[in-house]
Amino acid sequence: MLISINTKKYLSYVGYSLDPVRRLKLHNKGKGAKFTRGKKWKIIFKKKLLNKNDALKFEYSLKKNIKLRKKIKERYISAYSNNE
Repeated sequence: MLISINTKKYLSYVGYSLDPVRRLKLHNKGKGAKFTRGKKWKIIFKKKLLNKNDALKFEYSLKKNIKLRKKIKERYISAYSNNE
């Protein structure tokens, strides 16, 4: 799960990748998913699963579970604001 770091509103993005760091670099260069273009992103949550099928199922459930996404974002925002 990524969060936008240069916008007034914290936006989140959920995606599947074998190489999250490489994928993050692509998103930040404007070459990722259309939604991510023009924003800078930071990884705030990742989970390693045993196979692609399980990973895609988890990705889908996280995309649909707005409460869990909000909880992850709030945890990041509170930790981030405490470090400033």
